[in-house]
Amino acid sequence: MSARNGPPKHQNQYAWKPNSGHKKNDNELGGKSRPYSEVTGVCPRCKEQIEWKRRYGKYKALVEPTKCQKCTKRAVRQAYHRICAGCAKDLNVCAKCCCSKSQIVGRDLAEVEAEQKALEEAIKNARERDRRTLLRAMNNGKAGSKKVAAKIGNKSEEGGLFPAASIDEYAELTDQNDSDDDEF
Repeated sequence: MSARNGPPKHQNQYAWKPNSGHKKNDNELGGKSRPYSEVTGVCPRCKEQIEWKRRYGKYKALVEPTKCQKCTKRAVRQAYHRICAGCAKDLNVCAKCCCSKSQIVGRDLAEVEAEQKALEEAIKNARERDRRTLLRAMNNGKAGSKKVAAKIGNKSEEGGLFPAASIDEYAELTDQNDSDDDEF
């Protein structure tokens, strides 16, 4: 054990970067065009562990699905997970450490699909101008350009980008506007 107390003798001037001398192809997994999938179905501690592996070049993605330890089906599609998403949800446990947790990170596949259907319904009922604006904002958000999305959301016009706070409210407003336009 060291007898030295206080701060370390020297501090690193810059953070270590994995494969700093090697050029990475954008089409490889983890590149710009094929980013890693979102970490879901795990507790916050396990999520931090997986993100650390990604950050420091230790992450090994799955090539093919692996067996779930509960149902023994080849249904585990994310690296470092032990059980499939269905079993993890049914048992209310972390898919990596299999510990019972009250807080699980990420969204379930059913939630994502329901949100996607609601969004498609709102887009279907919107005017062409609003539809294109919404799709453009979504595409800019996926590309990682946060500045453009912030500009769109901070419009000084009345109601901002959309007059409603949620997609459901916006769909209702567009339905009401369509019915009002039909009356004249």
